[in-house]
Amino acid sequence: MESNRQMDHARIGIIGGSGLYQMEALKEVREVVVATPFGAPSGPLTLGTLEGVRVAFLARHGKGHALLPSEINYRANLFAMKKLGVERILSVGAVGSMKEEIAPGHVVIPDQFYDLTRSRQNTFFGKGVVAHASLAHPVCAQLAEIAAASVTKAAGIVHRGGTYLCMEGPQFSTRAESDIYRQWGVSIIGMTNATEAKLAREAEMCYATIALSTDYDCWHQTEKPVTVDAVLEVLHKNVTLAKRLLQMAITEAVAPYTCGCGVAMQYAILTASHLIPKRTKQALRPLIGKYMVGEKP
Repeated sequence: MESNRQMDHARIGIIGGSGLYQMEALKEVREVVVATPFGAPSGPLTLGTLEGVRVAFLARHGKGHALLPSEINYRANLFAMKKLGVERILSVGAVGSMKEEIAPGHVVIPDQFYDLTRSRQNTFFGKGVVAHASLAHPVCAQLAEIAAASVTKAAGIVHRGGTYLCMEGPQFSTRAESDIYRQWGVSIIGMTNATEAKLAREAEMCYATIALSTDYDCWHQTEKPVTVDAVLEVLHKNVTLAKRLLQMAITEAVAPYTCGCGVAMQYAILTASHLIPKRTKQALRPLIGKYMVGEKP
């Protein structure tokens, strides 16, 4: 029988977006409440075994989809994953398509983000410690490749690469906004994943988005503008596909990586260790503890 410490540990994290609120395929399931220096996550994390791999699952919008995109405590969500030992995160979310070829029902594995949010806490740092994470390549290429291959195995249509434009929400785009975003060449539009990607990099966790296309936003000449009803109709089918592909991706996701995500902050912390306030240092120990040279844990 596993000890509590082993039971409260997971290697892979799954963040479920709109429609994906639970993973029925998880075995040996238990919920854990994880305390963080940034407050409470969206809800208890569900720990279990999927295809023999320890997994932590979290519904991004909370129980009953109660949180707006800008109300989500992204820092707590990602920090909780880190505390549980998560090394790689597969994040699922509904998006609007900004390209004709990305039809509703298709899946996109983006490799870039453009962040238009303006009211979110998107860094773990501050309060006496300064760090500048590199985000030139915000997605783990190896994890993204595994996710894309799993879509194909699950009989889905996948688009590899592209830019995810992250808007504040909760309203959908105006027609003028949608037309301008299209001119920028973005592939999809959503409200959550850029914030997660930034925090995952600071926490040195591999991160990849599985974006479920549900609509054409409001730019398409022959399609009706996006509505919640239209999104939910496509989303139900997409979520079923997402659950299948996640099961297929899990066993590959624990293979050895050479991506460098796990040491992304090695040279990013500018503040000298002895100048970081003790309280801040203690709070961020799961993130920066290994870089505090010569200090006791």
